[in-house]
Amino acid sequence: MRCDVLAIGTELLLGQIVDTNSSWIGEQLAAVGIDTFEHRKVGDNLGRMIEALSEMLDRADAVIVCGGLGPTPDDITREAIAAVMGVDLERREELVESIRKMFGSRMREMPANNLRQADVPFGASVIPNPIGTAPGVSGEVNRAGRKKIIYAVPGVPYEMKQMITDHVLADLLARSGERSVIVSRSLKTWGASESGLAETIAHRVDAQTNPTIAFLARGIEGIVVRITAKAPTAAEANALIDAEDAELRAILGDLIFAVDEGTVESEVLRLCEARGWTLGVAESLTGGLVGARIANVAGASRVFRGAIASYATDVKRSVLGVTAEHVVSEEAARGMAEAAQRVLGADVGIATTGVAGPDTQDGQPVGTVWFGIAIPGLPTETVSTILPGDRERIRQFSTISLLNLLRVRLESL
Repeated sequence: MRCDVLAIGTELLLGQIVDTNSSWIGEQLAAVGIDTFEHRKVGDNLGRMIEALSEMLDRADAVIVCGGLGPTPDDITREAIAAVMGVDLERREELVESIRKMFGSRMREMPANNLRQADVPFGASVIPNPIGTAPGVSGEVNRAGRKKIIYAVPGVPYEMKQMITDHVLADLLARSGERSVIVSRSLKTWGASESGLAETIAHRVDAQTNPTIAFLARGIEGIVVRITAKAPTAAEANALIDAEDAELRAILGDLIFAVDEGTVESEVLRLCEARGWTLGVAESLTGGLVGARIANVAGASRVFRGAIASYATDVKRSVLGVTAEHVVSEEAARGMAEAAQRVLGADVGIATTGVAGPDTQDGQPVGTVWFGIAIPGLPTETVSTILPGDRERIRQFSTISLLNLLRVRLESL
């Protein structure tokens, strides 16, 4: 069965809101084995909405329409669906009462505009919305002698998710008559370009059937290698993925830093905790970015001692005790990493210092960065690089580069 997704809203086209709903819906459909071939966005224009929905129904068995069910005049998804179904809208009094009660529970009077949300295409069914005022709609339509189904859900993410989970997926599965599972696993990599990565595993990509391999470039977060398998059960799909995962890890080695929702900072914390080590950070050009990423991981307090954003030279000297003549130097990076251990009482200390721009410093060009890594029982290590890009990109690349360097060192122990 094929189910495509149509997102409604001029704000999506203008970039004022990022369409995360379609991505989430696509993920849920894949998880229950329903194919999705197209996601489309269209503005709040009745003619274009009808055209898009009609075209999509010509190809798909079902279409989920997301958004445009609000009470304002530009919320015209109901009208578009009614037009495609070839029927009029009818006001459902039970919905009027339900919406009125929802407002009453919030100690508000229901504005007259909200009556529009009780309008449903004639013959369509209502998808309950227990946490919002916009009921959903599901309606059947005949296209080229085949029965198709339209689902409409609100654009408010938490309302949409509950309605998709509780009602839409179950109805789609009942209509499909066959259930399979599509499972994906994302191997996150750092240190190789997309083209270089593709070349390295080209023989695996060329041989793919089930599972399949795809690449997703995530900017400073690296390149994701996504493995996707389809099978009758989740266990069988995961077995297919496990086999391909092992093949790719044998080739890519420590380029892979995390899986799925994992991050380089969560891996660093995991590796430190496994050894019973704590972690401290001293940072200059990154100005707190390293510490913020680490602190954002749930449970970081078990390992993370803290971060000192020693941005000014006199702070490096007075707080960290850095004595290096030039603060953008190997000596400064080493001193900062060791000070992160000493001042913060940490087992592992890491540090960044460098030039984010726009001006040079200590005779060093913009993009020059020094990293320091102090690990118990080992000489303090320093690494230098020159990073490309503007000030923000240099700072962000410095942050993830330092964390990844530490990850690789910890994994090698």
